Amino acid sequence: MNDRAPVQVLAPGVFLKQELDCRGWSQAELAEILARPPRLISEIVSGKRAITPETAKGFEAAFGTSATLWMNLEAGYQLSRTRIETAPVARRARIYQKFPVRELIRRGWVRHARDLATLELNFCNFFGITTIEEAPAFGHAAKKQRYDTAPLILQLAWLKRAEQLAKNVVTKSFSTSALKTAIDRLRSCLREIGGVQKAAEILQETGVRLVAVEFLPGAKLDGACFWINSGKSPVIALSLRLDRIDNFWHTLFHEVDHVLHGEGKSEPIVDLIDAEHSAGREIPEAERRANHNAAEYCITQETLEKWIESASRINSRSTIVEFADAIGVHPGLVVGQLQHRGLVPYSFHRDFLEKVRPLVIASTPTDGFGKT
Repeated sequence: MNDRAPVQVLAPGVFLKQELDCRGWSQAELAEILARPPRLISEIVSGKRAITPETAKGFEAAFGTSATLWMNLEAGYQLSRTRIETAPVARRARIYQKFPVRELIRRGWVRHARDLATLELNFCNFFGITTIEEAPAFGHAAKKQRYDTAPLILQLAWLKRAEQLAKNVVTKSFSTSALKTAIDRLRSCLREIGGVQKAAEILQETGVRLVAVEFLPGAKLDGACFWINSGKSPVIALSLRLDRIDNFWHTLFHEVDHVLHGEGKSEPIVDLIDAEHSAGREIPEAERRANHNAAEYCITQETLEKWIESASRINSRSTIVEFADAIGVHPGLVVGQLQHRGLVPYSFHRDFLEKVRPLVIASTPTDGFGKT
């Protein structure tokens, strides 16, 4: 037989009575020694009162035993009396350990459920897995990168929501040649802050879906490029983590360059713009190229370098505005380039780095920022 009777855990009062018997003390005498009410000792012996840290210290002084011993006896006894079903707790902990539960429920991406089986199913459905033990992956990604650790699971959740939005966008069939032609149209939008609102429509006409999903804290991303419909339809997703005009256009053109090169099909490309560079790590060649081309689309580097060499005061507001007007871009793009090159402090001319979120939200399929 495998059935075993549970070990009986004795109340600390049993051990206290043994100590008294060994010394020939009465309960009243112990109370006098401790300068405590006799009722206290009586109730501990009978198991009606728990031993407190203060009482344990008293027993330590009176008996020469460790106060920790008495507290452990009390803790063990109380635990033995407590009956709780631990399986649901462990199951719920596993869900919380694997997924950012509170954040995804708060955003409405996953529906909350008190029933654990239903809650697990809701998360499995969102991440496209059959069981909670399965490692989440993104769509058709052939390389099946694991996303079961932070911050990757946060990135995957963000990508999944972006994918959901993108699938609801109606576009023409994607054309690489149309996207190349559209770059000039996008560049014509760089002069005014309002040009941000035209990006989604211009890209949509080429078959590229543009969506914006509010960044998840800790996800570490500015934008992403991936493909849906079996690799036929490209998607550019922006987090708008840095709410400034230069970051918007640089990130957008960075992802456009990935699309033009057919990248992001085997697995999504998730970008934290310039993060690798600032951390002193080696940047993959594709990222170097996308960064370079994004900067070129905003301001040709030859033009920028000639201006830097010829201008007497590149940190002057009037000089920046004059140059921006001459090349047809918003002054914020010039300031962003100067900051990136370390030619002006990040504290300079921040008013030129206008906010773009309201404009993007008004013109682009969006989740977050108060809009769903």
